[in-house]
Amino acid sequence: MSSIIIPEGYSSRQNIMETEIAIKLIKDFFERELSKELNLTRISAPLFVKRATGLNDNLNGVERPVSFEMKEAEGEIIEIVHSLAKWKRLALKRYGVNSGEGIYTDMNAIRRDEDLDNTHSIYVDQWDWERVIDREDRNIDFLKEIVNKIYLVFKKTEEMLAKKYENYTKFLPEKVTFITSQELENLYPEISSGERENRFAKEHGAIFIMQIGKMLESKERHDGRAPDYDDWELNGDILFWFDWLDCALEISSMGIRVDEESLAKQLKLSNCEDRASLPYHSMLLKGELPYTIGGGIGQSRLCMLLLNRAHVGEVQSSIWPKEMIETCAKSKIRLL
Repeated sequence: MSSIIIPEGYSSRQNIMETEIAIKLIKDFFERELSKELNLTRISAPLFVKRATGLNDNLNGVERPVSFEMKEAEGEIIEIVHSLAKWKRLALKRYGVNSGEGIYTDMNAIRRDEDLDNTHSIYVDQWDWERVIDREDRNIDFLKEIVNKIYLVFKKTEEMLAKKYENYTKFLPEKVTFITSQELENLYPEISSGERENRFAKEHGAIFIMQIGKMLESKERHDGRAPDYDDWELNGDILFWFDWLDCALEISSMGIRVDEESLAKQLKLSNCEDRASLPYHSMLLKGELPYTIGGGIGQSRLCMLLLNRAHVGEVQSSIWPKEMIETCAKSKIRLL
């Protein structure tokens, strides 16, 4: 069910063409700096994969992918990707990428089951990245090191905008604050996980919530995660406090990926042991894939955050319900 928040007193400082120019500026700069910080090379990536490979991202495990058949492969179901989390790891093996090096790509996806609002669209555009690591890098300290490198790129991009636009006000804190999902539950046991995110993000400005997907002491999960890409002990989300919507805005989901042991464990915990026979999962369980860290960084949400826009439709072209379009038009929210 769609919903929308109209912030009191909201008005964009830029018209649509000025916005498009700013979007291009942000995307070009951020992509370039991200590749430098993480030692990544841009590659081409698929818009769709065969269902039988098990390469598509199952997200929270309930979202339905858009699927179709093609004339030259009758009987085989092809799916529009949800993300490239598993495909990238296979690509790193195929391309012979060395430890300490990685890849990134522009990932475009359709998420048909999204509930549309100010921050959610059925169209997803993100930088999907993946980097080869050594087994000894599979620890919290290394995860934090990579998060800090990514946060530095956010800060550099904000500084670039401040130099480009004289009326631009910087707002990002100097550092990102780390907390585990269990620590967050212990801090605010009486409220929901979403409310905890909002409370902590409002206090600190930029946060990284670790260990998402695992069962907490309350016997609930902070949020769902598919069992076959992130290691639930070594992953997390980057969120920023967003004043216009009075909420935390998730920009990136990332993590150190499962190894043989954590994949087997998480498949069992999720009652998904049948996936073990799929080609990708079988290779991983046999130790035939490199150890990696990776994630996705939302391009439109990044632009929404840094350009201070109240609706993601102001920085991407998508399909919205008629009522939402009419409400935005009356409220000076210029959808692309």
